[in-house]
Amino acid sequence: MGIRMWRGLAPVLVVALGAGVGLAFAVATVVRPDPLPVDRTPVPLAAHQPCRDVQVYFDTDEEMTRAAASFHDDADARLVFVETKHDSYLSLRDGFKDHPEMLNGLGGEESSPAVVTVLPLPATDLAAYTARLKARFPRAQDVYSMDVNAFNKMFGKPRDGRTCPRAGEF
Repeated sequence: MGIRMWRGLAPVLVVALGAGVGLAFAVATVVRPDPLPVDRTPVPLAAHQPCRDVQVYFDTDEEMTRAAASFHDDADARLVFVETKHDSYLSLRDGFKDHPEMLNGLGGEESSPAVVTVLPLPATDLAAYTARLKARFPRAQDVYSMDVNAFNKMFGKPRDGRTCPRAGEF
């Protein structure tokens, strides 16, 4: 009687197991997002609005250019943006155009930093990556990360209600 029972259950178990495996693959396919493009060739920051990134500040454009080129083989980097001292100053000036008094003590272009902005892959631990970049670039003025979604969780959503998309830029 035991063998008959197993003979009757075997097809049912095979079908159930097959359905379970098929369902698991279907869910994995639906849930897995499309991979984001990776291009570590440094490009100007001007046309981009990063919202989950690490910024590395340098004293000179030359240091920034060398550092930006070093991200070519960085497995955590997805996109690399650069901003010269001149462009950095223009961004700062434009950002404070309604409050020119804020610019008075900041100096001009010569005191502005040259910046490498790196958008890491979404699965990258931002705090750990920032720490690695601080160690990698000990001569940098500063290295810090920004995550708009983490900021929003801490302090509430901004008035415009935007959240940072998975790609790391608006």
